[in-house]
Amino acid sequence: MAEVQIKEQSNGKKTQNKKPIRVDMTPMVDLGFLLITFFMFTTNFSKPNVMDIGLPAHNPGEPTQIDYRNQLTFILGKEGKVFYYQADKKDLNDNSLKEVSFDKFQVAKTIEAAKANAPKKENFTVIIKPTDDSQYKTMVDMLDELAITKSERYGIAEINDKEKELYEKRVQ
Repeated sequence: MAEVQIKEQSNGKKTQNKKPIRVDMTPMVDLGFLLITFFMFTTNFSKPNVMDIGLPAHNPGEPTQIDYRNQLTFILGKEGKVFYYQADKKDLNDNSLKEVSFDKFQVAKTIEAAKANAPKKENFTVIIKPTDDSQYKTMVDMLDELAITKSERYGIAEINDKEKELYEKRVQ
């Protein structure tokens, strides 16, 4: 591990006046790597947070029709914009689509107000329709709002042509 180096003089005599010591660091490096390995294996790394989404069984039959008074549809747009409507598909017009934001719990208040006015509160359903230019963060924020309002019945659907047309008019 450590050795003492002795200088020889030119006349062949050995002297021990100065004793330079050379320490071998190899065992220390091995110990360092063993400690690093030990702490890596014993440390609890952060576990990923998973949002539980209960999906219904696939039913290839006719889609379920929900009374528009028992549903609230949100359209998630670009730059975190959120629009909603509560109307029948055939009654959709430019005034149906209203904008709401996540500030000051406006989305939660909108959901609570619609749920309070629903004829069958136990069947109240929130439908989320993300557009092609919406952000993932907006979708997660929307699911968080559903958890806050304890809305257990919700669905994620594709935006149809009429809704897309109204959305594009509002965004421009």
